[in-house]
Amino acid sequence: MAQEQRGSRSGDQRRSSGDRSGSAGRASSAGGRAGSARGGKPAGDGGYKGRGGSSDGPTRYGKDSKPAGDGPKRYSKDSKPSGPRREGDRDLARKRTMGKGNGQARAAVRRTDRGEEAPRTEDQKIYDGPPIPEGVTGKELDRAISAQLRGLPEKLAMRIAMHLVAAQMFIDEDPERAYLHAKAAKARTQRLAVIREALGEAAYAAGHYAEALSELRAAKRMNGATAYLPIMADCHRALGQPEDAVRLARSASVANFVPEAKAEMTIVEAGARRDMGHIDAALRVLELAPLNSRSRASWVVRLRYAYADALEEAGRDQDALTWFHRTQGVDHDEITDSAERAEALENKLG
Repeated sequence: MAQEQRGSRSGDQRRSSGDRSGSAGRASSAGGRAGSARGGKPAGDGGYKGRGGSSDGPTRYGKDSKPAGDGPKRYSKDSKPSGPRREGDRDLARKRTMGKGNGQARAAVRRTDRGEEAPRTEDQKIYDGPPIPEGVTGKELDRAISAQLRGLPEKLAMRIAMHLVAAQMFIDEDPERAYLHAKAAKARTQRLAVIREALGEAAYAAGHYAEALSELRAAKRMNGATAYLPIMADCHRALGQPEDAVRLARSASVANFVPEAKAEMTIVEAGARRDMGHIDAALRVLELAPLNSRSRASWVVRLRYAYADALEEAGRDQDALTWFHRTQGVDHDEITDSAERAEALENKLG
């Protein structure tokens, strides 16, 4: 995907409270998005690290998923790829059109004078998608999501289900591949919100922020869900639009978010305000959040880390050291580099 879709920010603006990881991330695939590096994705000093959503958010995709109230969804019950299978299962792609009439379907099987198949067009390659991993049948898809595919022809629904399952399998380890699987699902039908959500999440994971924003907006128009607002806000940050990120963070629907989702949106908003050079405003946003929560959940870790990082940028090194230590105290899964940041400040302060 073209670089202009990805957006950019300066190194200082993108100082990270972590790479994307967690259920839709790719850095640590465990439970949080706060990572160990300072650079990287838009989830920078306050970027989106979690997948929390409002209680009215969409149903999760996978059979191993947590309750829907904790945010956007997984597609499959597994998260490890089992390897590619033979390429060549193209019958469905050859029989169906891609929205441009039967002529394009006939073109897909057109032969050259030597009896060879004509090269696939770019649209046809998107429709084909990557090979489905060995053993994936589509039945791994969460029942609630499968139910949304029932209005489609059976073979079409099953092929879409396989691409959705594959997309989630690879979203941590190979997000670009996950993105291509989600693109293949959308190429088969664009009218289901669940598919637009899948593509939006995969595009975000792969760094295609403009496309992620477009797809998640489309999904929101279709189902009215607000679970992806933090991701959408972080996409605005990545595209150099911090004012739009703040506007989304101020949405009335955020008041109905579960605690994790509220924390994630707070982190994004604080990061956006830092992007605009408003470090004091960023600190105020974070100080209104439950930094002293007794919860050991990953969102508390990420929230404290974002606050410590902002304090250091503001030149309040001693306060930053205190909060890096407090982050370390609840970061049992080591989803942040708070220990290293604390050590660096200790050396600096002597």
